Amino acid sequence: MLGLRRAFLRSLRAIISKIPLINNYMLFDLKAMNAVLQELEEERGIAKAKMIDAIEQSLATAYKKEFGKRGQIINATFDLASGATAFNQVKIVVDESMLKSEDESHDETEGITGASPDDAASTDTRVRFDDEKHIMIGTARMIKKDVQLGEELVFPLEPKDEFGRIAAQTAKQVIVQKIREAEKESALAEFGQKAGDIIIGHVQRFERGNLYVDLGRVTAIMPYDEQIPGERYRPGERVRALLLAVEETPRGIFLKLSRSHPDFLAALFAIEAPELQSGAVEVKAIAREAGGRSKIAVHATDSHIDPVGSLVGQRGVRVSTVMSELGGEKIDIIEWSSSSAAFIEDALSPAQVLKVTIVAEPDAENRERGHAIAEVLPEQQSLAIGRGGQNVRLAAKLTGWKIDIVSAQNGEQLAEATAEGEVDLDSTDTISLDEDIDVLESEDATTTKVALPEEDEATSDRDVNPDDEEADEIDTPEEAEALVDAEKAVNDKTA
Repeated sequence: MLGLRRAFLRSLRAIISKIPLINNYMLFDLKAMNAVLQELEEERGIAKAKMIDAIEQSLATAYKKEFGKRGQIINATFDLASGATAFNQVKIVVDESMLKSEDESHDETEGITGASPDDAASTDTRVRFDDEKHIMIGTARMIKKDVQLGEELVFPLEPKDEFGRIAAQTAKQVIVQKIREAEKESALAEFGQKAGDIIIGHVQRFERGNLYVDLGRVTAIMPYDEQIPGERYRPGERVRALLLAVEETPRGIFLKLSRSHPDFLAALFAIEAPELQSGAVEVKAIAREAGGRSKIAVHATDSHIDPVGSLVGQRGVRVSTVMSELGGEKIDIIEWSSSSAAFIEDALSPAQVLKVTIVAEPDAENRERGHAIAEVLPEQQSLAIGRGGQNVRLAAKLTGWKIDIVSAQNGEQLAEATAEGEVDLDSTDTISLDEDIDVLESEDATTTKVALPEEDEATSDRDVNPDDEEADEIDTPEEAEALVDAEKAVNDKTA
């Protein structure tokens, strides 16, 4: 990537040097110019026609700067084959009805005392006659009989090869500006349609908490709050991220990347699970705390497909691949249910809920969330609440309900979580939660399905190994996570 960037900078300097000031003459190395234009078209996606237009505009600007008069409209045509340049002056055909009188022109110059803003914003399209850019229709018809009002007449100008230093520098600046505009258009055309997709780049630098990623033609930014906490990046390292936004700014194209967004998790599963790509399985909701734990609810549109098994994969290969990409982030895969009570019960996994009571249904008109109470046995309290209320907080976000965790033993409220991520823990149970919190930490990732069936239409052929019948089956994400941790420990020892 660094080689391509250096090549582009050399190309940029080369094309600017095609208009050098040598003894006050503008000279063109046509062979080198063709090579540079071809390189820019292949590497940066800038069309050769746009670059020729930039050169013509720069030459016209230089000519007007050195030899033109105020008000003149000058254009240039450049022949890349021969290097010849022709300069022309353009005049617009007008008549008396299109012009302001001398008195009106004088008032416009001096200003009218007490004129209101409405007067200044009038729709008067008449202009003051300028001999350098206007020509009366009577005179124009002596040159071209069928000329029409508003038409442009082109008059050739005397060719010039010698330009002053200021004019040559102005021409170079025009070319640089046109290259930037063309590069911006090329980047928009390439990345404008990729918003919401996963893209691959290379780490360029880390500055003030923001990660700069080289995507080839442009550099994208991953803000600090869009990064996964705890991840470290080295220059040149390959990184995958979600293209969150593509914005056009005065300074160029702004590409915003994210690895902490919930859609990044869904996009990773879409790569691994063909059922998601085909629409046979849908992602209904995602609740994510990047780097810690995530919950994803899925639903199958085909009754013959197991939605949870589709994401787990044969022997857990799919979910383990996603977890590895996220640095070991724990993932709970849950089957979405139209029954609110059943969905809330599954959302609180890995805890086993004794009973879910619906207190209030959601009220869309008043924008009120639903409210449910989940009863759990004392030995399941830690799992249901989680460290710092993480499990119940993610369950509330996933379902969009307010969830209260109460003890089935004495009916005491233990925790309360809202769909906005707010958690209120009962301080009297802090000690018991801390004592039993290791139980939850041992549950790396769970699903609402204990195991996959032997013959499952949701599995892919690439996940099945018919010669490995005696191998231990990995049917749940917690087993896959244990395998990932074991491989990581082995690698750490060998390193």
